[in-house]
Amino acid sequence: MTRSARTVTNWARNITYTAGAFHRPDTFDALRALVAGSAKVRVLGSGHSFNRIADPGSEGVLVSIAGLPPVVDVDTAARAVRVSGGVRYAELARAVHAQGLALPNLASLPHISVAGSVATGTHGSGVGNGPLAAAVREVELITADGSTVSIGRGDARFDGAVTSLGALGVVTALTLDLEPAYEVEQYVFTELPLAGLDYAAVAASAYSVSLFTDWREPGFRQVWVKRRTDQAPVDFPWAAAATAALHPVPGMPAVNCTEQLGMPGPWHERLPHFRAEFTPSSGDELQSEYLLPRSAAVDALSAVDGIRSAVAGVLQTCEVRTVAADPQWLGPAHGRDSVALHFTWIEDTAAVLPVVRRLEEALDAFGPRPHWGKVFTVPPAVLRGRYARLADFRGLTEVLDPTGKFTNAFVRDVLGG
Repeated sequence: MTRSARTVTNWARNITYTAGAFHRPDTFDALRALVAGSAKVRVLGSGHSFNRIADPGSEGVLVSIAGLPPVVDVDTAARAVRVSGGVRYAELARAVHAQGLALPNLASLPHISVAGSVATGTHGSGVGNGPLAAAVREVELITADGSTVSIGRGDARFDGAVTSLGALGVVTALTLDLEPAYEVEQYVFTELPLAGLDYAAVAASAYSVSLFTDWREPGFRQVWVKRRTDQAPVDFPWAAAATAALHPVPGMPAVNCTEQLGMPGPWHERLPHFRAEFTPSSGDELQSEYLLPRSAAVDALSAVDGIRSAVAGVLQTCEVRTVAADPQWLGPAHGRDSVALHFTWIEDTAAVLPVVRRLEEALDAFGPRPHWGKVFTVPPAVLRGRYARLADFRGLTEVLDPTGKFTNAFVRDVLGG
């Protein structure tokens, strides 16, 4: 097991963790002993978070499980895969596809860890697609005393155990649903107006749909439409088809992106926007995201349009996606079909935070729930009021982690009390 007091940052380098030590155990026994013997523990996944959700504070230890033996155990008969938490979606997808199977959906980039993604409510897009947590059948975690607990569907605790913010223990493995492998065609359309937008029809036009804008003008510069080849052909009369491959961030090379122009290919090479073999960007960015009722999509977009001059000044790109309702108690799509407004900002915290506050004010009437791993300033008391099952989740933490070993300042703000 490696132990270090070196400086550790997140992927974007806007967060430097304050942990007293950083550990990267290479065996499960070492991990169990570390957890049992530590007063405070937080787990760092792929580091693709933009706030202090993973920071244990100076009295705690920061743990990476990336050094544990990777497990990707595909059960073709059960159409399921058991995967260790530190495995990234790119590796998982390749292994699953090699067995003729597929995940229902993927996020926009495949470089993120499985455990960290589902714990924070990460998602892809599609009116019928829930967040990545929706594919989880069972979660295995090491709890405060070093013992292992498994919580599966049918267990009364399950809807609090997957999108758990790392507050219940160290997730060592998850079992995910699979389905037969499929192919996807990806098309990009340009210049979709905001005026007269029928968002419900646009979002339902294919298996997965994403709208992109820089808010310098009203409307959307690009619409990425991903069609499963076993579903109906794409009919998109609202905008013109692109004639060359594009990148969603202006000025970035399209070679970093997955194949476009309707060329069919395996699901895992089309559902993400970015190719696994390329770093999606240099990390010179900040990100925010808010999930609101899908029925309010046009009104919410109009509210952003009303402050677009402020937003555009610090924005690289904004992506609009859809997420089906989720039963997870702390899932940002809990209980409601959602539209997700994602903002990739410039790397300037001082300039971005005032705009984030103004954006949250503009969206407040729609009860936005921020992505747990992004930049947001919603007051904790307001945020707690947007989760009807928060008290149930708090009770679950008190049972599985009675001393608050996995609780940090971020989680305390969420839980309250």
